[in-house]
Amino acid sequence: MERIGVLGLRRMGSAIARRMQAQGHHVLGWTRSGRAVDGVAMVSDLAKVIAQSDTLILSLLDDNAVADVLDACLAFDLSGKQIIETSTVVPTILQERIARIEDKAATAVDAPISGGPDLVAAGACGVFIGGDDTAATRAKETLSAIAGRIFHIGPLGTGLAMKTINNSMLQCYFSGLDDMMPLAKRAGIPLETAMTILSGGPAGVPMIANRIPKVLGHDTTVGFTIAAVHKDNDVFQRVVQAYGLTLPMLAAAGERQKSALAKEMGGDDPAALISWAYARD
Repeated sequence: MERIGVLGLRRMGSAIARRMQAQGHHVLGWTRSGRAVDGVAMVSDLAKVIAQSDTLILSLLDDNAVADVLDACLAFDLSGKQIIETSTVVPTILQERIARIEDKAATAVDAPISGGPDLVAAGACGVFIGGDDTAATRAKETLSAIAGRIFHIGPLGTGLAMKTINNSMLQCYFSGLDDMMPLAKRAGIPLETAMTILSGGPAGVPMIANRIPKVLGHDTTVGFTIAAVHKDNDVFQRVVQAYGLTLPMLAAAGERQKSALAKEMGGDDPAALISWAYARD
Protein backbone atom coordinates (compact mmCIF):
# COMPACT_ATOMS: atom_id res chain seq x y z
CA MET A 1 0.00 0.00 0.00
CA GLU A 2 1.38 3.38 -1.03
CA ARG A 3 0.74 6.66 0.76
CA ILE A 4 -0.53 9.12 -1.82
CA GLY A 5 -1.32 12.80 -1.52
CA VAL A 6 -3.58 14.18 -4.23
CA LEU A 7 -3.17 17.93 -4.62
CA GLY A 8 -6.17 19.39 -6.41
CA LEU A 9 -9.57 17.74 -6.25
CA ARG A 10 -11.66 18.98 -9.10
CA ARG A 11 -13.32 16.37 -11.34
CA MET A 12 -10.08 14.64 -12.37
CA GLY A 13 -8.34 14.90 -9.01
CA SER A 14 -11.37 13.53 -7.19
CA ALA A 15 -11.58 10.60 -9.61
CA ILE A 16 -7.86 9.88 -9.12
CA ALA A 17 -8.16 10.00 -5.32
CA ARG A 18 -11.20 7.73 -5.20
CA ARG A 19 -9.72 5.22 -7.63
CA MET A 20 -6.45 5.10 -5.69
CA GLN A 21 -8.38 4.45 -2.49
CA ALA A 22 -10.44 1.73 -4.15
CA GLN A 23 -7.19 0.04 -5.21
CA GLY A 24 -6.01 -0.10 -1.60
CA HIS A 25 -3.75 2.93 -1.34
CA HIS A 26 -3.80 5.32 1.61
CA VAL A 27 -4.94 8.64 0.15
CA LEU A 28 -4.96 12.15 1.54
CA GLY A 29 -6.47 15.06 -0.34
CA TRP A 30 -5.57 18.73 -0.33
CA THR A 31 -7.13 21.70 -2.11
CA ARG A 32 -5.96 25.28 -2.25
CA SER A 33 -9.43 26.46 -1.28
CA GLY A 34 -9.64 24.08 1.68
CA ARG A 35 -12.97 22.67 0.51
CA ALA A 36 -13.86 19.10 1.43
CA VAL A 37 -14.53 16.38 -1.14
CA ASP A 38 -16.88 13.52 -0.32
CA GLY A 39 -15.16 10.17 0.01
CA VAL A 40 -11.63 11.57 0.32
CA ALA A 41 -9.76 12.11 3.59
CA MET A 42 -8.82 15.79 3.59
CA VAL A 43 -5.92 17.60 5.23
CA SER A 44 -5.91 21.40 5.22
CA ASP A 45 -2.16 21.74 5.89
CA LEU A 46 0.01 21.10 2.81
CA ALA A 47 3.02 20.33 5.02
CA LYS A 48 1.13 17.48 6.68
CA VAL A 49 0.03 16.00 3.36
CA ILE A 50 3.62 16.04 2.12
CA ALA A 51 4.98 14.55 5.36
CA GLN A 52 2.42 11.73 5.30
CA SER A 53 2.77 10.85 1.59
CA ASP A 54 5.28 8.90 -0.47
CA THR A 55 3.90 10.24 -3.74
CA LEU A 56 2.28 13.58 -4.54
CA ILE A 57 -0.09 13.62 -7.51
CA LEU A 58 -0.91 17.07 -8.85
CA SER A 59 -4.23 17.56 -10.65
CA LEU A 60 -4.67 21.30 -10.97
CA LEU A 61 -6.50 23.74 -13.21
CA ASP A 62 -3.84 25.70 -15.06
CA ASP A 63 -0.22 26.86 -15.39
CA ASN A 64 -0.39 29.31 -12.49
CA ALA A 65 -1.93 26.77 -10.12
CA VAL A 66 0.75 24.16 -10.88
CA ALA A 67 3.57 26.70 -10.54
CA ASP A 68 2.23 27.95 -7.20
CA VAL A 69 1.74 24.47 -5.74
CA LEU A 70 5.14 23.21 -6.90
CA ASP A 71 6.81 26.25 -5.36
CA ALA A 72 4.91 25.66 -2.13
CA CYS A 73 6.02 22.01 -2.07
CA LEU A 74 9.65 23.03 -2.55
CA ALA A 75 9.52 24.79 0.83
CA PHE A 76 9.22 21.42 2.61
CA ASP A 77 11.24 18.22 3.02
CA LEU A 78 10.72 16.12 -0.12
CA SER A 79 13.35 13.47 0.56
CA GLY A 80 12.51 10.17 -1.14
CA LYS A 81 9.21 11.42 -2.52
CA GLN A 82 7.95 11.51 -6.08
CA ILE A 83 5.88 14.24 -7.71
CA ILE A 84 3.57 13.07 -10.49
CA GLU A 85 2.26 16.06 -12.40
CA THR A 86 -0.93 15.02 -14.24
CA SER A 87 -2.33 18.47 -15.02
CA THR A 88 -2.58 19.63 -18.62
CA VAL A 89 -0.15 22.56 -18.51
CA VAL A 90 2.91 23.62 -20.48
CA PRO A 91 5.90 21.34 -19.66
CA THR A 92 8.29 24.20 -18.91
CA ILE A 93 6.67 24.68 -15.49
CA LEU A 94 8.02 21.35 -14.24
CA GLN A 95 11.19 21.47 -16.33
CA GLU A 96 12.18 24.80 -14.77
CA ARG A 97 11.86 23.30 -11.28
CA ILE A 98 13.25 19.80 -11.74
CA ALA A 99 16.76 20.74 -10.57
CA ARG A 100 15.40 22.10 -7.31
CA ILE A 101 13.19 19.05 -6.86
CA GLU A 102 16.15 16.73 -7.37
CA ASP A 103 18.26 18.84 -5.00
CA LYS A 104 15.60 17.97 -2.42
CA ALA A 105 16.32 14.24 -3.03
CA ALA A 106 12.99 13.80 -4.79
CA THR A 107 11.94 12.79 -8.30
CA ALA A 108 9.30 14.13 -10.65
CA VAL A 109 7.59 13.20 -13.91
CA ASP A 110 5.03 14.84 -16.15
CA ALA A 111 2.22 12.33 -16.61
CA PRO A 112 -0.78 13.90 -18.34
CA ILE A 113 -3.87 11.75 -18.58
CA SER A 114 -5.78 10.91 -21.74
CA GLY A 115 -9.41 10.33 -20.89
CA GLY A 116 -11.94 11.90 -18.55
CA PRO A 117 -12.93 11.19 -14.95
CA ASP A 118 -15.12 8.28 -16.03
CA LEU A 119 -12.14 6.43 -17.52
CA VAL A 120 -10.01 7.24 -14.46
CA ALA A 121 -12.72 5.82 -12.22
CA ALA A 122 -12.77 2.64 -14.30
CA GLY A 123 -8.96 2.35 -14.30
CA ALA A 124 -9.02 2.57 -18.08
CA CYS A 125 -7.47 5.95 -18.94
CA GLY A 126 -4.15 6.43 -20.70
CA VAL A 127 -1.08 8.12 -19.24
CA PHE A 128 1.94 9.55 -21.06
CA ILE A 129 5.02 9.83 -18.84
CA GLY A 130 7.95 12.15 -19.38
CA GLY A 131 10.98 11.72 -17.11
CA ASP A 132 14.14 9.68 -16.57
CA ASP A 133 13.96 5.89 -16.52
CA THR A 134 14.11 5.47 -12.74
CA ALA A 135 11.42 8.05 -12.05
CA ALA A 136 9.21 6.72 -14.86
CA THR A 137 9.42 3.15 -13.57
CA ARG A 138 8.31 4.26 -10.12
CA ALA A 139 5.50 6.39 -11.57
CA LYS A 140 4.25 3.51 -13.72
CA GLU A 141 3.80 1.34 -10.64
CA THR A 142 1.77 4.04 -8.89
CA LEU A 143 -0.33 4.97 -11.91
CA SER A 144 -1.22 1.38 -12.76
CA ALA A 145 -4.04 1.82 -10.23
CA ILE A 146 -5.84 4.28 -12.52
CA ALA A 147 -4.59 3.54 -16.03
CA GLY A 148 -4.89 0.67 -18.45
CA ARG A 149 -2.37 2.15 -20.89
CA ILE A 150 0.83 3.72 -19.56
CA PHE A 151 3.63 4.86 -21.85
CA HIS A 152 7.07 6.20 -20.95
CA ILE A 153 7.53 8.61 -23.84
CA GLY A 154 10.97 10.04 -23.09
CA PRO A 155 12.59 12.86 -21.10
CA LEU A 156 10.71 15.29 -18.89
CA GLY A 157 8.15 17.22 -20.94
CA THR A 158 7.58 14.60 -23.63
CA GLY A 159 4.54 13.25 -21.80
CA LEU A 160 2.73 16.52 -22.42
CA ALA A 161 3.99 16.66 -26.01
CA MET A 162 2.48 13.22 -26.61
CA LYS A 163 -0.81 14.22 -25.01
CA THR A 164 -0.84 17.27 -27.26
CA ILE A 165 -0.49 15.01 -30.30
CA ASN A 166 -3.06 12.48 -29.07
CA ASN A 167 -5.76 14.85 -27.87
CA SER A 168 -5.27 17.35 -30.67
CA MET A 169 -6.10 14.58 -33.13
CA LEU A 170 -9.37 14.03 -31.25
CA GLN A 171 -10.14 17.75 -31.29
CA CYS A 172 -9.45 17.87 -35.02
CA TYR A 173 -11.76 14.87 -35.50
CA PHE A 174 -14.53 16.81 -33.76
CA SER A 175 -13.90 19.68 -36.19
CA GLY A 176 -14.31 17.26 -39.07
CA LEU A 177 -17.65 16.11 -37.70
CA ASP A 178 -18.61 19.76 -37.28
CA ASP A 179 -18.10 20.18 -41.04
CA MET A 180 -19.78 16.93 -42.09
CA MET A 181 -22.91 16.77 -39.92
CA PRO A 182 -24.69 19.62 -41.73
CA LEU A 183 -24.22 17.60 -44.94
CA ALA A 184 -25.83 14.59 -43.25
CA LYS A 185 -28.81 16.70 -42.22
CA ARG A 186 -29.30 18.28 -45.66
CA ALA A 187 -29.10 14.84 -47.25
CA GLY A 188 -31.80 13.59 -44.90
CA ILE A 189 -29.52 11.18 -43.02
CA PRO A 190 -30.55 10.86 -39.35
CA LEU A 191 -27.86 11.81 -36.87
CA GLU A 192 -28.00 8.36 -35.27
CA THR A 193 -27.49 6.66 -38.63
CA ALA A 194 -24.51 8.84 -39.56
CA MET A 195 -22.83 8.41 -36.17
CA THR A 196 -23.42 4.65 -36.01
CA ILE A 197 -21.98 4.06 -39.48
CA LEU A 198 -18.96 6.30 -38.85
CA SER A 199 -18.20 4.80 -35.46
CA GLY A 200 -18.49 1.23 -36.70
CA GLY A 201 -16.09 1.61 -39.61
CA PRO A 202 -12.54 2.70 -40.45
CA ALA A 203 -13.47 6.39 -40.11
CA GLY A 204 -14.53 5.93 -36.48
CA VAL A 205 -12.69 6.46 -33.21
CA PRO A 206 -13.58 4.78 -29.89
CA MET A 207 -14.10 8.05 -28.01
CA ILE A 208 -16.85 9.09 -30.42
CA ALA A 209 -18.42 5.62 -30.51
CA ASN A 210 -18.65 5.59 -26.73
CA ARG A 211 -20.36 8.99 -26.79
CA ILE A 212 -23.18 8.16 -29.21
CA PRO A 213 -25.75 8.01 -26.35
CA LYS A 214 -24.57 11.47 -25.29
CA VAL A 215 -24.68 12.77 -28.87
CA LEU A 216 -28.27 11.59 -29.20
CA GLY A 217 -29.27 12.98 -25.82
CA HIS A 218 -30.00 9.60 -24.26
CA ASP A 219 -27.22 10.06 -21.69
CA THR A 220 -26.97 13.50 -20.11
CA THR A 221 -24.02 12.81 -17.85
CA VAL A 222 -20.87 14.86 -18.43
CA GLY A 223 -17.55 13.07 -18.59
CA PHE A 224 -15.51 16.15 -19.51
CA THR A 225 -16.70 19.67 -20.27
CA ILE A 226 -16.39 21.79 -23.40
CA ALA A 227 -14.85 24.50 -21.21
CA ALA A 228 -12.14 22.07 -20.10
CA VAL A 229 -11.52 20.97 -23.69
CA HIS A 230 -11.12 24.61 -24.73
CA LYS A 231 -8.66 25.23 -21.88
CA ASP A 232 -6.65 22.22 -23.07
CA ASN A 233 -6.77 23.54 -26.64
CA ASP A 234 -5.00 26.70 -25.48
CA VAL A 235 -2.29 24.63 -23.79
CA PHE A 236 -1.85 22.43 -26.85
CA GLN A 237 -1.48 25.42 -29.15
CA ARG A 238 1.21 26.89 -26.88
CA VAL A 239 3.06 23.56 -26.83
CA VAL A 240 2.98 23.40 -30.62
CA GLN A 241 4.21 26.99 -30.84
CA ALA A 242 7.05 26.25 -28.39
CA TYR A 243 8.39 23.76 -30.94
CA GLY A 244 8.24 26.39 -33.70
CA LEU A 245 5.17 24.91 -35.38
CA THR A 246 1.58 25.90 -36.11
CA LEU A 247 -1.47 23.68 -36.32
CA PRO A 248 -4.33 25.43 -38.17
CA MET A 249 -6.80 22.60 -37.59
CA LEU A 250 -6.26 22.81 -33.84
CA ALA A 251 -6.76 26.57 -33.96
CA ALA A 252 -10.01 26.05 -35.90
CA ALA A 253 -11.19 23.58 -33.26
CA GLY A 254 -10.49 26.17 -30.61
CA GLU A 255 -12.63 28.75 -32.43
CA ARG A 256 -15.52 26.30 -32.63
CA GLN A 257 -15.22 25.58 -28.92
CA LYS A 258 -15.20 29.33 -28.28
CA SER A 259 -18.46 29.64 -30.21
CA ALA A 260 -19.99 26.92 -28.05
CA LEU A 261 -18.87 28.74 -24.91
CA ALA A 262 -20.55 31.89 -26.19
CA LYS A 263 -23.77 29.86 -26.36
CA GLU A 264 -23.32 28.89 -22.68
CA MET A 265 -22.44 25.28 -23.54
CA GLY A 266 -19.23 25.31 -21.48
CA GLY A 267 -20.60 22.85 -18.91
CA ASP A 268 -21.78 20.35 -21.55
CA ASP A 269 -19.98 17.20 -22.62
CA PRO A 270 -18.03 17.57 -25.92
CA ALA A 271 -20.61 15.23 -27.46
CA ALA A 272 -22.90 18.27 -27.55
CA LEU A 273 -20.63 19.80 -30.21
CA ILE A 274 -21.69 17.06 -32.64
CA SER A 275 -25.42 17.32 -32.03
CA TRP A 276 -25.10 21.13 -32.14
CA ALA A 277 -23.37 20.96 -35.54
CA TYR A 278 -26.17 18.75 -36.88
CA ALA A 279 -28.98 20.86 -35.44
CA ARG A 280 -27.68 24.30 -36.37
CA ASP A 281 -27.81 23.82 -40.15
